[in-house]
Amino acid sequence: MRPVSDPRHPCLGCAQHGHLNRRRFLTLLATGASLALAGCTTGARALSQGKATTKVRPQPLTPVATPAPILSDTDAGPPLTLGQIPPARPGAPVMVWHGPAGTQQIALTIDDGYCGDCIAKYVDFALTSGIHITFNPNGIYDPLWTPQIVETLQPLIADKQVQIGNHTWDHADLRPLSTTAIADELNRNEEWIETKFGITARPWFRPPYGYYNERINDTAASLGFTNIMMWNGSFGDSEVISPQQLMNLAQQYLTPGTIVLGHLNHATVLSLFGQIQSLIAERNLDPVTLDEMFSTSRTTG
Repeated sequence: MRPVSDPRHPCLGCAQHGHLNRRRFLTLLATGASLALAGCTTGARALSQGKATTKVRPQPLTPVATPAPILSDTDAGPPLTLGQIPPARPGAPVMVWHGPAGTQQIALTIDDGYCGDCIAKYVDFALTSGIHITFNPNGIYDPLWTPQIVETLQPLIADKQVQIGNHTWDHADLRPLSTTAIADELNRNEEWIETKFGITARPWFRPPYGYYNERINDTAASLGFTNIMMWNGSFGDSEVISPQQLMNLAQQYLTPGTIVLGHLNHATVLSLFGQIQSLIAERNLDPVTLDEMFSTSRTTG
């Protein structure tokens, strides 16, 4: 059964949030040869689940025009000081399904991380394109977030181009867990994020598989994870799919106001960054982090 947050399910309401007025995303930088597809190193999660890792033969794709460079931000404010972690601010949980109405913004939210090549090339994509991304990693895959990757990522975090959200320590289904165990999943991952990246994930939390209930949401909110991050569009790459399937979903869901779900798990997307960029540019979309979309901040948590 699909999770309730699957984009094919109806969205039954979303709290209204403020819209951060920032620079318009005018044009995009072409993805360099460094983003060429390489083999994907799968980690413990794929092995433990016994999932096949057979390579999928690429499908022919329609060529796209090369995007032009983007303009740099003009009103993002001063860089964040990494390592200064604000205290938790508990509150009532708020379900967030999609962006505000009347915006050209989209939020690319990329989860998990049991493919080392996927992590490295997604970070390189953020670096070379300037596109704003929210990563939601699981700390259990810590060895794949190498010192070189973290060194590349930290300036992007400080410049507010990249945001880190909490997706729990090991991607467990939280529904059968005790309240104490749920809190441990969140706290352990938060501690790892603070240590690894010098930033807090609060107030953003994405429940694994999109499975949630009142007890999960209340527990998260009591720890300062008051914004429950869902989605209303997806690249469909939680499992291996073909390049054509992924681009069909990108065509469907890269639209204004969409929170797009992707994964750091399978290599298919790595050869498609240029086409995704071009599609964003052609539709005059403005890729933002969730902080930018909903006026939250790493400095307050």
